[in-house]
Amino acid sequence: MRDAERAGEFAQLPGAGKPLPSGSDTTYDELWWIKQKMAREGISVLPPTLALRKEAEDALAAAYSAPSERIARQIITEVNVKIRDMMFKPPPGPPLGMKPYDVEEVAREWRERRAVDGSGGPGGSDV
Repeated sequence: MRDAERAGEFAQLPGAGKPLPSGSDTTYDELWWIKQKMAREGISVLPPTLALRKEAEDALAAAYSAPSERIARQIITEVNVKIRDMMFKPPPGPPLGMKPYDVEEVAREWRERRAVDGSGGPGGSDV
C-alpha cells in the first residue's frame, strides 16, 4: 500500500481529497446498507408500541382541534380501541405505558378550549 501510494497510484481515485459521505462511521455495522437505503427513502420503522404511542398523541391533538365534539369523541373512541388491544395483547418491544383516554375528559377539555379561544366554529357542540 505504501509503495503504491508513493507511486501515486491512489492520486486519481474518485472522491480523492473530498470528505467522506455523511453517515460514514468507523464502526462496522452489518446493516449499514439497509440503514442508508431507509434514510434515502425516508422510511422509518418503529416498534408497534411506539408507533401506537405516536398515533395516540396525534389522535389527542386531532380531537382537540376537531370541528365538533362528536368528531372529537369519535377520534378518541377509535384510538382507545387500539390502545386497549395493545394493552391486552402486548406485542414484542417496549411496553406501551399508557391507558385509554377518558372520552368524557377529552370532550370536556374540547369544550373548554373552544370557549377560551372563541372558535365555536360550525357545528358547535355536536354531541
